[in-house]
Amino acid sequence: MLHCVWRSTSPFSAPGRFLKLLPHHHQRPSSPALFFLTSFFSCQPTMSGTKRKASSATAGKDHRAKQQKLAPVKQEKKEKVGGWLQSLVQQQRSEKKDVKFNKKRLRFLSDTEKIKQGSEGVLYWMLRDQRVQDNWALIHAQRLAVKENLPLHVCFCLVVPKSELSTLRHYSFMLKGLEEVAKECEQLNVQFHLLHGAPGKVLPGFVSDHSFGAVVTDFSPIREPLQWLEDVKKKLSKDIPFIQVDAHNIVPCWVASPKQEYSARTIRGKITNLLPEFLTDFPLVDAHPHTATRTAKGVDWDKTLASLDVDRNVKEPEWAKPGTKAGMDMLESFIDVRLKLFGSQRNDPNAPALSQLSPWLRFGQISAQRVAWQVQRNGKNASQSVPAFIEELVVRRELTDNFCFYNKKYDSVEGAYEWAQKTLKDHAKDQRPYLYTREQLEKAKTHDKLWNAAQYQMVTEGKMHGFLRMYWAKKILEWTSSPEEALSIALYLNDRYELDGQDPNGFVGCMWSICGIHDQGWAERAVFGKIRYMNYKGCLRKFNVAQFERKYCPKSL
Repeated sequence: MLHCVWRSTSPFSAPGRFLKLLPHHHQRPSSPALFFLTSFFSCQPTMSGTKRKASSATAGKDHRAKQQKLAPVKQEKKEKVGGWLQSLVQQQRSEKKDVKFNKKRLRFLSDTEKIKQGSEGVLYWMLRDQRVQDNWALIHAQRLAVKENLPLHVCFCLVVPKSELSTLRHYSFMLKGLEEVAKECEQLNVQFHLLHGAPGKVLPGFVSDHSFGAVVTDFSPIREPLQWLEDVKKKLSKDIPFIQVDAHNIVPCWVASPKQEYSARTIRGKITNLLPEFLTDFPLVDAHPHTATRTAKGVDWDKTLASLDVDRNVKEPEWAKPGTKAGMDMLESFIDVRLKLFGSQRNDPNAPALSQLSPWLRFGQISAQRVAWQVQRNGKNASQSVPAFIEELVVRRELTDNFCFYNKKYDSVEGAYEWAQKTLKDHAKDQRPYLYTREQLEKAKTHDKLWNAAQYQMVTEGKMHGFLRMYWAKKILEWTSSPEEALSIALYLNDRYELDGQDPNGFVGCMWSICGIHDQGWAERAVFGKIRYMNYKGCLRKFNVAQFERKYCPKSL
């Protein structure tokens, strides 16, 4: 889960310039870093000026007077603690209105590419990227609509599967974020529609009823959204262009590589070579100049959330406020406070060194490209941390999309490399030191206080530190009867409780820990075979385990 990345490294420096990769000894181990991202920036403006010699009493008096005049201004800047990032980004977007859209970001899912005459609008089917600004799919849809002098519409299809994974935690975060999207659309003269039901059933008719001339959507490599695309494509009129834009990855998934990459080592160069082309600022999604004659139905968001058939026992965490604004606030606090610690303390679960951005990234409420762009520019006082953070945010995170897009068995032991499948099979019957049921693990009822503490944090707060996610998943392999059961339980717990669950980073995190994906073979041992091993003693060498256990392991456990 970490929108879940679980590890990484890569180097950037000053505005837009990508430096050569760090020497090998600076590279992080080949493992996924859980994606609670982090950020820092020292936003204390300094005032510079020329010194003047006071050659007379009058000069000294003038100098003191100027100091008095400047003092209130300086004090005002000091007090301006929060909100600087939002203001800066808004200014940047306004200045970048004419940024070109790179057509490599899109692909046509339909045979036709031209909007038919007599259309009454362009539709953006919002799927994974649930935000207005910094969204290449919406940017393209708006430019298409402006070119054709048509109104712009946005829709989201609300689907709630009957599943243990459908929880209040996830749906509340998503719907409250979408409520913010709807309000922003209204301010921009864009119609926002909330549709209820599977896209294949509700979207084609909606497009036909409104005489939309084109449908633009964003990209997800997960099988359910991919199936929705196929369902819509089959029923959508053949004379309507159906366009997909990768608005989630900085380098579009199909551009970065045409195949499944073996590891971060094999994809890193491909991505970093393309970053000068794709890692840019965003243009502004501005007020739309063409007004729709048919307006969207209003949405009662509280009533909608209350009506959903979801598990309300998995509650909303207090630390993560939904929506783009809250996500940007979290990014600002990362740049201001935590980024400077990321380089040296990111593997310490007790240290406030991570970005905590994974929920907003997972739901597309903020853009990874925006995060990378601002961290590079505003994180200069944390220069030692920036390369490591960019590696996790860009290379490792986009590697997970690559894996899920090109490997249809991304959540199965059968999706592992042959060497990993063989070694797990060879050791499948090894005696386990402990055997726990899914229920025991879910309730944190094991002999290991550190594991219990990590599990308890995940259940109560909807997050787990990246280093502990690896330990957590590997212990499930060690304490269950088979690799298949271990993977099933790890994915269930991750996807049910982690706020950034049900995402490529989570799938790959569990697959790395249990099945050796994007890793190499290690010294053979019982149960694990050649899969990388982690143990409690190793954690003791990494951080203050007792401190973490005291904080998150209730005495009742």
